[in-house]
Amino acid sequence: MSIFDPHAQADRVEFRVIAALERLSEAFRVLLWEKAKKFGLSPIQIQLLLFIRYHPEEYSRVSWLAQEFNLTPPTISEAIKSLEKKGLLTRRRDLIDTRSHTLLLTELGKEAVSKVSDFADVMLQGLMPLEKEEKGFLLELLMRLIAHLQGVGVIGLQRMCFLCAFYRRTEDGHFCRLLKKPLTGEQLRIDCPEHVPRKEE
Repeated sequence: MSIFDPHAQADRVEFRVIAALERLSEAFRVLLWEKAKKFGLSPIQIQLLLFIRYHPEEYSRVSWLAQEFNLTPPTISEAIKSLEKKGLLTRRRDLIDTRSHTLLLTELGKEAVSKVSDFADVMLQGLMPLEKEEKGFLLELLMRLIAHLQGVGVIGLQRMCFLCAFYRRTEDGHFCRLLKKPLTGEQLRIDCPEHVPRKEE
C-alpha cells in the first residue's frame, strides 16, 4: 500500500496529509524556480542568499550551510563560487583559522535579496484568511512533524521551540524559560535566534 496511491489515500487520512504536504512542497519548488530563472540564479543560490541575509554571521560558513540545507560541502562551495562570480557574495577570512571564511553579502547581493525574497508571498496570501488559532494549530502540527524528521535523522538541526533547552511542554500548553512566559500555538518559533539545542535526556 503506497502513500501516493489515490485508492489507498481514500482510506487513510495520514496518507492524504502527506500527499497534501507533497503538493505544497511542489508549489514551493515551482515558485522558487520561477524566481530563480527570472534573475539568473539557481534555487539553492537564492536560498543561500536569503539565509546569509537573515541569520548571524557565524552561520555563514560552508560547513554550517551544508548542514542547514542537507547538502554536501562541495555542492555548497560550487553555489557560493557562482554567487561570488556574480558579485553577490564575498568572503572574510577567519583570523584564527585561515582555512575558514565567513560569507558576506555585497551591496549587489543585498539588492538581489530584496528582489527575490517575495517568491513565497502567494503562500502567505493563502494563509492570511485563517483565524489566528487555526494558524497556531497548523504551525504546531507542522513543527511536531519537523521535530520527528530531525529525530530520525532525515534533516539536520532545527532551531525551533520543541527542540530547545528553554522549551517546556506544560499542562496548559507551551512555556519558554528564556522569555519566562507561556506561549500560544501561534507564538511558537520555527527558526529562533536564541535557540539552544536541547540535550538528550
